[in-house]
Amino acid sequence: MDKQQLLRLILISLEADHKLLTGAAKTSHQAATHEECQPDNKYDTTALEASYLAQGQANRAREIRLALENYRNLQLQDFVSGATIRLTALVTLEADDGEVKQVFLGPATGGLKVRVPGAEVVVITPHSPLGRELLGRSVDDEIAIISQSVTRNYTITRLS
Repeated sequence: MDKQQLLRLILISLEADHKLLTGAAKTSHQAATHEECQPDNKYDTTALEASYLAQGQANRAREIRLALENYRNLQLQDFVSGATIRLTALVTLEADDGEVKQVFLGPATGGLKVRVPGAEVVVITPHSPLGRELLGRSVDDEIAIISQSVTRNYTITRLS
C-alpha cells in the first residue's frame, strides 16, 4: 500500500470532520445566543446547554485542526528490512487465529479508520497501548494485547 495515498485519505477525513464540527459549533453558538433561547425563568437552562455544546464542538474542531497541521507536516519514513517500528510505520499484524490488521502509527487521531483498496487501516498513536507495545519492534516479533480481559497474540508480519 502506498503510504502517500494513506496520508492523503487521512487528511481528507480530518478536513471533512473539521468542516463539519466548525459548522456545528457556529450553529450551536447561534442557537445559544438567539433571542428565543433566552431563559424564561431561573430553571430554563436551554441557552446554557447550547453554549456547552458549542464550546465542546469548538474544542473538538481545534483538536482536529491541530491534528491536520501535524499530518500536513508529517515526513513519511521508509522502513528497510530489519528496521524497528516508529512514527509513520504502516504495520501488518496477524493474530493466532489468522485475523489480519493494519495499523498506521501517526502523531494524532488514534482510532481513525481509513478505508483503502482491499483493507481498512486504523490510525494509532505512540501513546496508545498498542502503539507503546509496537514501538521498537520489528517484523516477526510477537506482541500480546489485552482488551476487555482477553489476551490476543499477534505477530508483526509486515512493516512499511
